[in-house]
Amino acid sequence: MTHDPVPLHRLDVPTPHVLPFAIGTFDTIGPLSRAAFPHRHVFYEIVYITSGRGAHVVDMVPWPVRPPNLCLVVPGQVHHWQGASGLDGWVVLFTDDFLLAHPEDRDALRALSERPWMCPAPDEAAGLAALLRELEWEYRMRADGHATVLQAYLHVLVVRAGRLPGRLAPAPAAGWVAGLVRDFDELLRYPGARGWSVRECAAWLGVSVGHLTEAVKRVTGRTPGQLLRQTRVLEAKRLLASTELTVGQVARQTGFADPAYFCRFFKRETGTSPGAFRRSTARNHHGHRSMSIAPPEEPK
Repeated sequence: MTHDPVPLHRLDVPTPHVLPFAIGTFDTIGPLSRAAFPHRHVFYEIVYITSGRGAHVVDMVPWPVRPPNLCLVVPGQVHHWQGASGLDGWVVLFTDDFLLAHPEDRDALRALSERPWMCPAPDEAAGLAALLRELEWEYRMRADGHATVLQAYLHVLVVRAGRLPGRLAPAPAAGWVAGLVRDFDELLRYPGARGWSVRECAAWLGVSVGHLTEAVKRVTGRTPGQLLRQTRVLEAKRLLASTELTVGQVARQTGFADPAYFCRFFKRETGTSPGAFRRSTARNHHGHRSMSIAPPEEPK
């Protein structure tokens, strides 16, 4: 298995198979909720900021904190906080398992990840704050049926986030098309598939190249090959900006056996060399940190 040089955080909760979910403030979730070093998650994170300053950097794009802000980070994205102080609001953490009651939320979250920083209007902000207070209260009380209530509240939160202006709307899809594109999207997030061809991806998914191409183009407007190249470039950028790996090591991490070919590929796709990209990127690299985020303890 390929070693991931970017610190990976897992959702550490008392009963992850029963309730793979947590909500709290920046203080109750803990210091990793505002970590200043680049890292990625195996879970989703929704952050609603009511006060504070600084910036949240998601895949090298800095988003200035100007409350109220609603932020989404999906599994695999590299992010960190930059110059953050006085952060207050709510942090919501959950895994794919918690979306089983509303599987359509997974597609909505992936669509929202295209625009991970939202600025609600005053009336929208008041509604989001009220919803998050209810969500946190239900989580802390743990009354009978709380898991289903939390899933329902989370569904409402995702839908409300989808109504906020400025996000990119997903193309409509249904049936086998939606399922196939969802599986292809999952495959793109698997490190072992970074060097695969479209034919290898199609074979893994059990479809022909033609079927995969038709489905992906219908939903995204792009070909599987374009998305594969985009994924490899994004991962290379993440590693160049967030780690001290050599260019050769980045090449291997992204599925290139030949560093020279990787450099040509990177320059063709981005217009600049890996070394020039690294020099132009303000790095904020630190050593590996704890690999778990602990949610608030249950009330006494």
